[in-house]
Amino acid sequence: MRCKESNEAEATIDMAPLIDIVFILLIFFMVTTTFVKDMKLELERPKASSSVTASSKAIRLFIDRNGDTYMDGELVRLWSIQSKLRDLLSTSSSKVILVVTDEGVPAGKLVEVVDQARLAGAESVGVATKKEAG
Repeated sequence: MRCKESNEAEATIDMAPLIDIVFILLIFFMVTTTFVKDMKLELERPKASSSVTASSKAIRLFIDRNGDTYMDGELVRLWSIQSKLRDLLSTSSSKVILVVTDEGVPAGKLVEVVDQARLAGAESVGVATKKEAG
C-alpha cells in the first residue's frame, strides 16, 4: 500500500508582524500621552468669569488653606521655590507655571509665590480658578 501524499500546503498565520504593530502602537500612545500631576489637596478655588483653560504642560504649584506651598507632592519653603522652579524650567519645554490655590489664602502669600515663579524665569504665571456658571 502506498501512502497518499497531500499536495496541499498547511496554512499558518505568522503572528510576528501583528505583535510588532501592537508594540509600535503602544509606544506611540505612550509618547504622545501627557500626564498631569495633580495633588490630592482639598482646595476651594477662587471663582472667575474670565478664566481660560490652562496648558496641561504647565508646572503646578499648590498653596493650601494653611499657606503651605507644594511642588511635585513635596512641601516647599518660600525661599526655595525660586531655585527649584529654575531647575524645572531649565529642563522643561514649557515655561508656564500654574498656581493652584485655595480661596482662603491671603493675597500676600499668593503674590509672594507668583513673584518667586517670575524670578525663576517663567514666561507666564497663572492662577487656577473655578469658572463661574452663567
